[in-house]
Amino acid sequence: MRSIQRRLSLGLVSVLLVIGLLLAQASLWLFDHSLRRYLQAGLKDEAETLLVALVRGPQGMQLDEQRLSAAFQRPYSGLYFRIDFSDRSWRSRSLWDRELVPSERVGLQPELGDGPQGQLLLTYRADYRRFGENLSIYVAQDYTPVLQSFRRLQQIGLGVGLGALVLILLLQRLTVRRALRPLELTRQQIAQLQQGQRGELDTQVPEELEPLVAQINHLLAHTEDTLKRSRNALGNLGHALKTPLAVLVSLASREELKQLPAVRATLVDQLEQIEQRLARELGRARLAGDALPGAHFDCEQELPGLFATLGMIHGGHLQLDWQAEPGLRIARDREDLLELLGNLLDNACKWADSQVRLTVSRTPEHYVLCVDDDGPGIEEERRDAVLNRGTRLDEQVAGHGLGLGIVRDIVDAWDGRLLLLDSELGGLCVRIELPVRSTRRHLAGS
Repeated sequence: MRSIQRRLSLGLVSVLLVIGLLLAQASLWLFDHSLRRYLQAGLKDEAETLLVALVRGPQGMQLDEQRLSAAFQRPYSGLYFRIDFSDRSWRSRSLWDRELVPSERVGLQPELGDGPQGQLLLTYRADYRRFGENLSIYVAQDYTPVLQSFRRLQQIGLGVGLGALVLILLLQRLTVRRALRPLELTRQQIAQLQQGQRGELDTQVPEELEPLVAQINHLLAHTEDTLKRSRNALGNLGHALKTPLAVLVSLASREELKQLPAVRATLVDQLEQIEQRLARELGRARLAGDALPGAHFDCEQELPGLFATLGMIHGGHLQLDWQAEPGLRIARDREDLLELLGNLLDNACKWADSQVRLTVSRTPEHYVLCVDDDGPGIEEERRDAVLNRGTRLDEQVAGHGLGLGIVRDIVDAWDGRLLLLDSELGGLCVRIELPVRSTRRHLAGS
C-alpha cells in the first residue's frame, strides 16, 4: 500500500508541477503582453504630444518645451525621447549623456533596450511628416519596475504554490489512505492467514472486494476439505495394507519356508522394504506443508496433551519437561507438527535414562525446536548415517529407524534444517530450525 501511495504522490506532484509552471508562465506572459500593449498607447500619446510641440521659430523648426512632460526634463526620470531628422537628431534632457539606440521597425519594439543606470527601456517609434520634413520620434519608458514586480510576483506565487502543493499532497494522502483502507485491512488479514492467526477473511468488505474475498475463502475451504479427505483416504489405505503385510510376514515365518532359508530371508527383506517405503510415502503424502495458510500450532494448547500421552506410553520413570515462549504459535499445520514432535520425543524417550526436555522458541528468522535427552547420545561421525531412513544403532531398542526419517521429510517440506548436536543433559540434542514465513513472499505490491 505504501508503494501505491508513493506512486500516486509522485504522479500528483509531477502533474501539478508541470501544470503549475505552465499556468504561471502563461499568466505572466499574458500579463506582460497586455501591459506592453497598454503602455504602448501611452507612449503613442507622448509621441503625438512631441509632434505637436514641434513649432516654427525664427531659426526654423524648434521644440516648444512648455508642452512637454516634466519627466523629459528630469535626468534619468525613466521617460525619454529622441527625434531624428534627415540631417540632425534631438534627444530629451532626461537622457543626460546617453543615447536612445535607433531601430528600423516602426511601432512598439519587441526587445527591451538598454537605458541609463542599468534601466531596461520599452521603446516606441513613430514616423511623421511635419512642415514638409520627414522625422522619426522615439519614446521610451523604463520597464525595470515592472520586471521587478514580476519577480516579486513570481516569488510570492512560488511560495503560495509550494504551500498549496503541500496542502494538496496532505489531502491526497488522507484521501488515498481512506480509500485504500479496505485493501490494507484485507492485506493484514491475508498476513494473519499466513501467520496462522485466522482461518478465513472477513466478508464485510466494500462491494469491489467481495468477489476477491469470496474466492479466497472458497479456495481456503476447498483446500482444507481436500487435505482432510486426502488424509482420511491415506489413513484408510495404510490400515488396509497393514493386514495383508502382516499376513505375508506371518507366512514368511512358517515351517515350510525354514527349509528354504535363502528364500525366507529374501522374502522377509522385501516385505520390510515394502513396509518402510509404504510408511515413507504415506507420511510424505500426508504433509500439508504450506497448503493451509490459516493453519497453526498453539504450543500452550497442544504440548500438555502430547506430553501426557508420552508419559502414559513410556511410564513414570522419565521426567518429561517442555518450555515455550508465552503465547507462541507456530505457523505450520497442526497435524504435521504433532507428527514431527511425536516422532522426536518418542525416539528421545526410548533412548533417555531419566530426562527428556523440549524447548520451543522463536527468532526473527526461525522457529527453533530442541529435543534433549540424557541418554548415551550418538557419536559425531555416525550422526549423518542416523538421519538416513531405516538406520538404527541398536536393534534391541523397541521401534525402528523410521522416526528421524519422517522428521526429515517434514522438515524438508518446510525448507527447514535438522541438526544433531550434543545436549546439555549429556545425551543427544535434536535441533530443528523452521523459517518464519514472510508475508512478502505471498503478497505482491503491498
